[in-house]
Amino acid sequence: MISSGLSLPIMPTCIVWDESMLGYDFGAGHPMSPARLDLTARLARELGLFDLEGVRMAEPYVASAADLLTVHGFDYINAVQAAGADPANCNTLLGLGTEDTPAFLGMHEASARLVGGSLAAADAILSGEATHAVNFAGGMHHAGYEKASGFCVYNDAAAAVARLLAKGVQRVVYIDVDAHHGDGTQNIFWDDPRVMTISLHESGLTLFPGTGFANETGGKGAEGTAVNIAVPARTSDAGWLRAFHAVVPQLTEAFAPEVIVSQHGCDSHMDDPMTALRISVEAQRQVALTISDLAGRLCEGRWIATGGGGYNVASVVPRSWALLMSVAANGRVRPATPLPEAWRDYVLEKHGVTSGETLGDGADIWWRSWEVGYDPNDEIDRTVMATRKELFPLHGLDPWFD
Repeated sequence: MISSGLSLPIMPTCIVWDESMLGYDFGAGHPMSPARLDLTARLARELGLFDLEGVRMAEPYVASAADLLTVHGFDYINAVQAAGADPANCNTLLGLGTEDTPAFLGMHEASARLVGGSLAAADAILSGEATHAVNFAGGMHHAGYEKASGFCVYNDAAAAVARLLAKGVQRVVYIDVDAHHGDGTQNIFWDDPRVMTISLHESGLTLFPGTGFANETGGKGAEGTAVNIAVPARTSDAGWLRAFHAVVPQLTEAFAPEVIVSQHGCDSHMDDPMTALRISVEAQRQVALTISDLAGRLCEGRWIATGGGGYNVASVVPRSWALLMSVAANGRVRPATPLPEAWRDYVLEKHGVTSGETLGDGADIWWRSWEVGYDPNDEIDRTVMATRKELFPLHGLDPWFD
């Protein structure tokens, strides 16, 4: 199969952004650099994405304690507040003040602002002001109910899902394509039959957090609502897209969500320094296109997209997330679109990085549809079949033929 080049109708789209989100900063040398957000916003502005017809910009706000308590524990929130007031006052048992997630002054407010960004996106969907919404600064999927983990303090995507449920949405599908397993979001909704969490990631055998295998399928009363596709290290576009399309559309359709929430960590890219996947920005865009299509067919278009991981700060993250915003807004910015010269000059001056000529990597997107048959000698096919055998029967689907 190949990706479609057809133009899509313009959808009312909310993009959440404000420079205050750069305050989520673990300090010099930390992989989660706020420069990736600055460069993404600058590129989006240079490309005119913020000014497209149908796009409305929204500012984030600092989520309240009541907002945070929908997905985090009271004692944990107090511990984050204490660490943010005095970074020397950290409870490492709660994941605070560690090498991965060091404390910094104002950490509570900065983390809660990312949550407020995803809540603003959810509110735009709930009010009908937007059909699509994007918070590229969000996607903190490792944060658990009472523990920080993997650069994530508060789980903004989970809070957005909780807001949707509280306002009457009956079923939500959360789709996570970060290179790392979306463990925090999965665990928060482990026992909730209203939420299906789907994570496509590099296997926990080779990558943090070491979880996310096919046999993790949900808690009692919510069996079949946790879905994991753990692809092997060095998986490239064709295998990654085959795995996604062999599981995600089928289970999403079976679950019949009213809203889709997705996490688009772009650390799966071939040039990311922290993972071993070999994915292009064209493939990342193709997944966004498929999720948009699923939302259009199943949810009257309702779709909230967040960012996530991504540690090639200057030459990968901005391109991937600019294309994500373009997909959400149904704009004409494509992988072949030239990178603006002013942006390239800024990246070279501030970060010493020479950018390519276009948003894309020049990858030719193609994958074998699952319908062509299962190959037991192929490692990716074995991964896919393990997930299909665990999950498909729980939703009335045949793992061999559906």
